Amino acid sequence: MTEEAKDPKGKAGPAPVSVLRFVITYVVLMGIFFLLIGLKPVQDVFDINDGYSQVIVFLTAKILGVIGIPVSTQGSLMHLPSISLDVEFGCNGLEAVMIYTVAVLTFPATWRERLVGIIGGFLVIQVLNLIRIVGLAYAGVYHRELFDVIHLYVAQGVMIAVALGTFVLYLRYINRKQGKGEEAVA
Repeated sequence: MTEEAKDPKGKAGPAPVSVLRFVITYVVLMGIFFLLIGLKPVQDVFDINDGYSQVIVFLTAKILGVIGIPVSTQGSLMHLPSISLDVEFGCNGLEAVMIYTVAVLTFPATWRERLVGIIGGFLVIQVLNLIRIVGLAYAGVYHRELFDVIHLYVAQGVMIAVALGTFVLYLRYINRKQGKGEEAVA
């Protein structure tokens, strides 16, 4: 649900989103998410990052096997011909998912819209992340001289751009949903 505010002419309309409130809430939630992932006592009970990395490594290894690149895995490590990759935080896509999810949680919308946004965004981000990791593995095996440049300067920025782009798509979804709701009321 959106908050209603009256404009100077007395007409009701959606209240403007407070940018400062959005930023403060975003920073606080990101801090909480990072604490949940980084605190040793939490990791001792359930290591979210490690489990997440292992799932991503498993899925990536399956995809690499399908395209004919031999790979063995051990935890967050993938051993490929001529290179080993360690898929840790920042590479496993969890950071991009956190950036996106916190933005969705922070933006005013119904909990149903947020849930749809989080699930849909998670799927988009992780599919693109798997493609990115497979591409990095391919570059590591067949174009080793380009791997470092692709990994450091292209692939990391791509995931942040994917998270931002997915959030923009979510905002369009929210705008359409809220626009249809207002038309039905009018």
